[in-house]
Amino acid sequence: MKQNITLSLDRDLLARARVLAARRSTSVSALLADELAQLVEEADAYEHARRSAEAHLQRGLHLGGMRAARETLHER
Repeated sequence: MKQNITLSLDRDLLARARVLAARRSTSVSALLADELAQLVEEADAYEHARRSAEAHLQRGLHLGGMRAARETLHER
């Protein structure tokens, strides 16, 4: 379901947005709605990637082989 919002813009910006929307054969409202949808989608994708990366870091990397004891690694 769509819902209308009220937005205040500088007159010059609005005029330029109308020209841009006309060049793209759309309305200023549709232009803004598409841009907002893209911003939200990118933010969601970033958050998903961040959580995935954090989960991988928490699990660590399995490099194979046996774990060496700390004492063995630091023998002098």
